[in-house]
Amino acid sequence: MSHHHRHDVLVIGSGAAGLTLALTLPEHLRIAVLSKGSLASGSTYWAQGGVAAVLDDTDTVDSHVQDTLVAGAGLCREDAVRFTVEHSREAIQWLIEQGVPFTRDEDPGREDGGFEFHLTREGGHSHRRIIHAADATGAAIFNTLLEKARQRPNVELLEQRVAVDLITERRLGQTGDRCLGAYVLDRASGEVDTYHARFVVLACGGASKVYLYTSNPDSTCGDGIAMAWRAGCRVGNLEFNQFHPTCLYHPQAKSFLITEAVRGEGGLLKLPNGERFMQRFHSRAELAPRDVVARAIDHEMKRLGADCVYLDISHKPADFIKAHFPTVYDRCLAFGIDITREPIPVVPAAHYTCGGVVVEARGRTDIPGLYAIGETTFTGLHGANRLASNSLLECFVYARSAAFDILEQASLTPLPEQLPSWDASQVTDSDEDVIIAHNWDELRRFMWDYVGIVRTNKRLQRAQHRVRLLLSEIDEFYSNYKVSRDLIELRNLALVADLIIRSAMQRHESRGLHYTLDYPDPVDPPQDTILVPPTYGD
Repeated sequence: MSHHHRHDVLVIGSGAAGLTLALTLPEHLRIAVLSKGSLASGSTYWAQGGVAAVLDDTDTVDSHVQDTLVAGAGLCREDAVRFTVEHSREAIQWLIEQGVPFTRDEDPGREDGGFEFHLTREGGHSHRRIIHAADATGAAIFNTLLEKARQRPNVELLEQRVAVDLITERRLGQTGDRCLGAYVLDRASGEVDTYHARFVVLACGGASKVYLYTSNPDSTCGDGIAMAWRAGCRVGNLEFNQFHPTCLYHPQAKSFLITEAVRGEGGLLKLPNGERFMQRFHSRAELAPRDVVARAIDHEMKRLGADCVYLDISHKPADFIKAHFPTVYDRCLAFGIDITREPIPVVPAAHYTCGGVVVEARGRTDIPGLYAIGETTFTGLHGANRLASNSLLECFVYARSAAFDILEQASLTPLPEQLPSWDASQVTDSDEDVIIAHNWDELRRFMWDYVGIVRTNKRLQRAQHRVRLLLSEIDEFYSNYKVSRDLIELRNLALVADLIIRSAMQRHESRGLHYTLDYPDPVDPPQDTILVPPTYGD
């Protein structure tokens, strides 16, 4: 039997953005934080590098803004960049107050404007400004925020809850567009429950699982983007999918990311014969922006027919490597690779979704009562390519901004009246789940082959033809069988794949993360790709 739940704020997603928003809101608001798997199943936990922020006396807001604009290849919205960077120190101070154990500087009195905590430098940054907790920053932040959330009596943390769709006034045939809650699958009972909320916050992460090779956990299926689109929200710049240049290449490693900080601390990229190659592609060599490095690796692998390239930091002292990269060292050693003595085999993999649901500085979407924060969103911060370690910063800055906005409106917004229960009267249990598995595999393979690091018109046309057939099959399946996590994720992923392809087909140029052989040059002036759903504004 399904149930009805009532909260002031429903947060869909339990990562950095969702937990930050929940902890920023006061204790008189009842908050539910949903995770579709375990609470630690999102991307935050696995983030290694750190958080970019202006913290050192020698660094400036203008410098961080400029580095972000350069990396974004002309498509960043400068007001969004400046808003984020100007609030960076405040966000880091809040994390420190929560007790996040950032790595402290062994020499805080050094002449370059020393800061209490150790700051590292990553690709595209002109200063050391990445605050981190060794090479497991995400885990340190997540564990700290989760413990704080567990201590809050007004925050309910719910695992194994998969959001199916948003409930809006329009969906119920009412006048108006306000978001009233969501239908959520309880995996334990198998029933779809109804969540009533004054405010709904999408903090669901990105959509990198749309690709065959990804550094992300299995949960990054674009759920928030798909639900928002179906509810009537615009999406922007979904053609810009960042491929992390260096994921461990090993048959048992699945999707282990080798942090950008390895290159920031002197790691060198080499061909199988030991030759360096990045200096041929960019003046900053290994410290070039990620899109440049990923394309360079992809180019060299295809040129040589190589399975991978190599990231070598073995020329550094072993104690230095173990102290700065304990997670990478231990994980590689488990696969028989001693990074203090030998290079690491690496390949690019889908890593970050730069576009998403269109929001403004307070996290508001096109639908009243619906907010989106974190990787689910298109804020204008990242432009055509995300600068390293700006993603976690965006989570904290926009989560706090959205929380402040929700608090201002809370007393004026009533809890929705009784909402209809989920109707499962016309569906049956599926005995054909092999179709889901097959479609899932087909989708991720053609997205990798046709909509990957290098694109062409013909590849995109093939991908669009394939995804439209899949969407038709999935819709039929969804209409006739009971929902499951696999079906919900496949439905969302196929829709987001279609939106990515449509966005890529509209961009007749190469810029940042979108590189096409048919349009190799950029076009001025640069324009965002904004897609408008059929229900928007009618």
